[in-house]
Amino acid sequence: MAQLKIKVFPDPDLRVKADKVKTVGQAEKDILADMALTMYLNQGVGLAATQVGIAKCLVVIDVGDGLIKFINPIITKKEGSQLSEEGCLSVPGECIKIKRAKTVVVSFLNEEGRPSHITGAGLLSKAIQHELDHLSGKLIVDYLNPIKKLLKRTKSCRRI
Repeated sequence: MAQLKIKVFPDPDLRVKADKVKTVGQAEKDILADMALTMYLNQGVGLAATQVGIAKCLVVIDVGDGLIKFINPIITKKEGSQLSEEGCLSVPGECIKIKRAKTVVVSFLNEEGRPSHITGAGLLSKAIQHELDHLSGKLIVDYLNPIKKLLKRTKSCRRI
């Protein structure tokens, strides 16, 4: 296993849409293992392959109940709503309030390439939705209204 380099906003690789995995082989298993190591070493609860510059539909999540590895995840059902602050390994130092579904059902392939599904509530639901956003090239800063986006951008700009 190897630690991977996490891309940081505004790196254009974070805007790439991930490709579906056609077959689950050793390469995908190795990437998932490297992603899990990277997530743990950076004290994250989730990591999408696009965050480490790999344009494949691969996600790892551990909200404290054990590691889950997702290949080609798709949310098939959403219920309720929750509003809470989210941080992101690719947007360090920022916490943004985001409204997300309270419960989600996700279909995916497991590490052995078998179809699976899971129901996630609370933090797991939030983590799933957050990581799947990454696979579509969406970041937490995209949830800001235009004025807040402008204020964040001007905060980091050097004034002349």
